[in-house]
Amino acid sequence: MNLGKAIKLCRTQRGFSQAELSRIAGISVSYLSLLERGKRDPNLSTVEDIAQALEVPVSILVFLAAEDDEMVGLTPELREKLSYTALRLIEASNG
Repeated sequence: MNLGKAIKLCRTQRGFSQAELSRIAGISVSYLSLLERGKRDPNLSTVEDIAQALEVPVSILVFLAAEDDEMVGLTPELREKLSYTALRLIEASNG
């Protein structure tokens, strides 16, 4: 699972800078940078704060963070379609 990659993906879909997201989520920019680069693993409370700041359900973050070998039962095509749909919904909710 790569939560940092999912956080960065959602952050960029939302059009937030690291500074904006860190301010809204109540974490430091340096910590957010470490998370996005996979240098730190956030605790559940931090994941919830980031998801709330991104206005994305935690479950979507976790889904987008899942590696291929963690998606047992989903074909690569279905996973791609689900990921695409999730990102389009995030983008559409921007306005």
